[in-house]
Amino acid sequence: MQVPLKISFDGIGHSDGIEFAIQSKIRQLERLCPSIIASRVLVGLSENRHLQGKLFRVRIDMTLPGYEIVVDRDPSEHRSHEDPYVALRDAFRAARRQLEDYVRINFRGKKRHHVAPPQGKVVRLLMEQDGGFLKTQDGREIYFNRNSVLNGGYEKIKLGDEVRYVEEMGEKGPQASSVQKIGKWGRHESFF
Repeated sequence: MQVPLKISFDGIGHSDGIEFAIQSKIRQLERLCPSIIASRVLVGLSENRHLQGKLFRVRIDMTLPGYEIVVDRDPSEHRSHEDPYVALRDAFRAARRQLEDYVRINFRGKKRHHVAPPQGKVVRLLMEQDGGFLKTQDGREIYFNRNSVLNGGYEKIKLGDEVRYVEEMGEKGPQASSVQKIGKWGRHESFF
């Protein structure tokens, strides 16, 4: 989630148990749909007062790319909602059903493509400085050091070797981290 979960209590005091239950249920929904941008949950007393006991109300707002899910459980006659955990369960079941519909509509038949790290070629080795430079596919040169090469493979790298890497910003500009030599057919050397 890009925005931290916001939990509010209305008309009741803060409850660590309820907060933990909400966090757990939100994590379950995030596993179903990792593209949730923000979630807000309100737990409070229902406006409709029951003759015996208090009824709990749960409102869940979830923001997704191009979509909003709102569940507002304010059952006036459900005696089971005198228990806040039952009210939470019912509200999150409804939210899960809406989220499943969203996933089914937006991701049906679409494969999730794994984006491979960029590839480059070793163009300079600085053995005395335990580093070197990669030439990227767009023609830039990026520095890497011994610690960036995975599996202790710095000694195995030679000029002209093709590698995959992750680019990040260093103190003196872009540098390569997680450098891994590519073997035949684009596979990592460590798989041979």
